[in-house]
Order: sequence, then structure tokens, then C-alpha cells
Amino acid sequence: MFEALIERFGIRRGMNLASFTTLRAGGAAEFFGSVATSGDLAEISAAAHHAGIKVTILGAGSNMLPSDDGVPGLTLRNQAARIAVAKTGEVLADTGCAFQELFLKAAQAGLRGLEFAVGIPGTLGGALASNAGAYRSNVSEFITRLDLVHDGERKWVGPEYLKFSYRDSVLRQPNPPQITVLRVEMKLPKGNPKQIYDEAREYQRQRISKQPPQASAGSFFKNVTDRAFAESLDGLSETLKKAGVVPAGFLIEAAGLKGFRMGGAMQGARHANFILNVGNATSFEIRKLACHTRQVVFDKFGVLLEEEVLYLGDWSRFAA
Repeated sequence: MFEALIERFGIRRGMNLASFTTLRAGGAAEFFGSVATSGDLAEISAAAHHAGIKVTILGAGSNMLPSDDGVPGLTLRNQAARIAVAKTGEVLADTGCAFQELFLKAAQAGLRGLEFAVGIPGTLGGALASNAGAYRSNVSEFITRLDLVHDGERKWVGPEYLKFSYRDSVLRQPNPPQITVLRVEMKLPKGNPKQIYDEAREYQRQRISKQPPQASAGSFFKNVTDRAFAESLDGLSETLKKAGVVPAGFLIEAAGLKGFRMGGAMQGARHANFILNVGNATSFEIRKLACHTRQVVFDKFGVLLEEEVLYLGDWSRFAA
């Protein structure tokens, strides 16, 4: 069945993935195709699952790093982007829609909750995989149901199915189950339009002041949640100490790594929790810098940073 879909969907072999990622690095997909509807995404994912072919979903290409040695199986670029918003708060959205566009449609209907999505350079599907959020909010809070394909079977499930936690879900496991999320149902609360846009503009202002213009994947490491550790740190704000949150960028900067460079990869000079591709960096160079940063922060603070960025494909030749 999968072979029959190769020509129909224009699936190609050996497509380089660097141009499809915001880090502008990585090797080739064994198979690569694009889909424009949730129905097509379901059909080809189910066929690949039944054929025993691993499916990797690519949205806007942020928050992920394909290996220089390539990504086995089928990489699907999800461009299904329909969004339906009711003023009563119900939302039905394809996972290939831009996360920021989803916020805008919701805000236009007078619905709040997704203000933090402003400036997040990714799709709803990517936001689900990492349970995206900011300023103590997470996308999973608003999900009521998910339309997905799991091991070739399409079904509706509740949000608990994806085992959401802080910046995490079952989709981020080292060997994740074969799940393709197609559409999401959400319930958003009503809000004051002026407050919604004012809050979003403030989030946008903060992001513009922090985010570098060079190629990056956004925040590379997760923040550390540990109240005792937070309270022990000089220079951390009282607000963060009370919340028990230590920004990864704070630790990286305190470890002296702001602006540190390895080959074509560099820790951000504007915001330390960004790894930038400043000189045609390979994926191996970027990950090597990430490993170095984790080790230096661990040596100084005794905490091991965990990546937000997902490593895709074959990393068997990589050595830190």
C-alpha cells in the first residue's frame, strides 16, 4: 500500500532536510513528502505504519535537529493548516497550522489562553510534541481531544494519551510510539480583547529583545524547576525564586558560555539559551556544542540541562 502512495504523493528519496529546519543543518531523509490536508496525512501515515516504516513529522522545522547522517524512514512535511474557531470557545485545528496563526484566530473571536504563542516559530503539531508554553502556561491545558493515527489506526483520544508534562510528551521519547497527530480540539476561555492583545504584544516585545536574528531552533534547553536550587542562586530574580524556576540561559551565562563558539555553532550572545548556526555548522557541531554546554553547567552547578530540541535520525556515528 505504501509503494502505491509514493508516486501519488510525490514522495522523493534523499531529500536534504537542512533547508526545512530553522537551524539550517542536517542530512537527508530516506523518503520525503508533503501533505496539505489532515486526510492525506492520515492516509499516508497509516500506510507507512502498516508497512513498518518509521514516520517523522516536520512542521516549520523549529525545535529539531536532523542528523548529518540522515533520517531513516519517511519524513512528512505537514502543511495541513485548517483552523475553525467558535466564539463559544471551541477550536478545531489541523496540526500543520502555524501556532501564532492559531492564537490570532482565537484572539479575533475574543478567546484567551494562547497569548504566549506570539513569536513561537512553529506549528501546532510541534507545540504539542514539546507541550510548548511560556510564562508558566502550556498548550496542553486547553486540549480536549486529539485526532491521530497510532500504529495505523485512526481514532479520537483524550489529552492524557500523549502524557503531557513540562515541555514534554510521549512524542519526545527516545523511541516514540508510531503516532501522527492530525487535528486538535481545544476549549479556550472568553477574554477581554484589549487585555488579550496587550498581553500578546508584551510577550512579543520580550521575545524580540531576546531572540537573535541568526539561524537557531529557539530555546535549546529546558528551564530547571527546583525551588531549593532557585533560592540558592545569587542574581536570580525573587519572582523566579518563588516560582522555583531557573532559566537555562541564566545557568549558561553564569557558566561563562555566553557567545562561546565551536566551529560554526555558537551559544547566543544576546540570549545564552540559543545555539546559533553562524558559519554553516553541521548538525554534529551543533550537538557537540550542546554537549559541552551541558557538561560545563553540570560541573559548575550540579544540574544536568535537558534539551528542548529533538535530535532526529541516525546519530550512531556522533561522539560528543
